[in-house]
Amino acid sequence: MAKQERARRTREKVLTAAAEVFAVRGYASTTLNTVAERIAMTKGALYGHFPSKRSLARALIDESRHTWTSLHAAYDVPGADAAEVLQGVVVGFTDRLRSDVRLRAALRLAVDHPDLAPAHCDVLAEMHDALTDLVRRAQRDSGFPDHCPPMVAELLLTVIRGLLTTAERTADNTTTDNSTADCGGLANTVAANSPAPRSGEPLWRLLFTALSADPASTPALP
Repeated sequence: MAKQERARRTREKVLTAAAEVFAVRGYASTTLNTVAERIAMTKGALYGHFPSKRSLARALIDESRHTWTSLHAAYDVPGADAAEVLQGVVVGFTDRLRSDVRLRAALRLAVDHPDLAPAHCDVLAEMHDALTDLVRRAQRDSGFPDHCPPMVAELLLTVIRGLLTTAERTADNTTTDNSTADCGGLANTVAANSPAPRSGEPLWRLLFTALSADPASTPALP
C-alpha cells in the first residue's frame, strides 16, 4: 500500500511538472528530459510512469475531462434550475482555470492539438454537448430565450478559450516576477502589491444578461 501511495504521489508530481513545462514551452518544444529535470527525476524513472510525451499530454487531457464532469455533476443536481446550472458551470470552470495549471495546460493542449486526445476523451466535444443540453433544458424549463442551443454552446466555449488565454498571461507575468526575485526584492514587492487576477464572473454576468434578452427585441444586423 505504501508503495502504491508513493507511486501515486510521484505520478501527481510528474503531471504537475509536465503541465508547467507545457505551459511555458508548448507541446512541440517540451521533452521528457525537461519534465524530469524539473522535479529532479531521471528520465528512466519518468518512463516508468509515462512512456512518451504524448502519454503525458493525454493524461492531462483525460484529467481535464474528469474535472469538467465532476464540476458539471456538482452543479447539476436534481431539482436545480437549468439556467442557473449553465451559468454556475461555466463560471466555476473558468475560475478553476485561474488557479489550476494542470487544467490550463490540458485545455490548451486540447485546443491546439486535438489529435492528442483519444476519441473517448474529447473534452471540448463533451463540454459542447453538455452546454448544448443545458441550454435546451433552460429553454424548456427556465424561460431561457430561443437561441440556437449549439450556437450558444459554441459562444460559451469561445469565451472560455479567451479566458484561458487571460489566465495564461496572468500566470506568465507571475512567473516572470518570481524569476527576478533576487533583484533587491523588487519583484516580490510588485507581486505582493499587484491586484489578484480578476474573476471572469462579471464578464459572464454581462454575457448571460445579453443572452437572456428576447431575440425578437434584438436589432437586426445591418
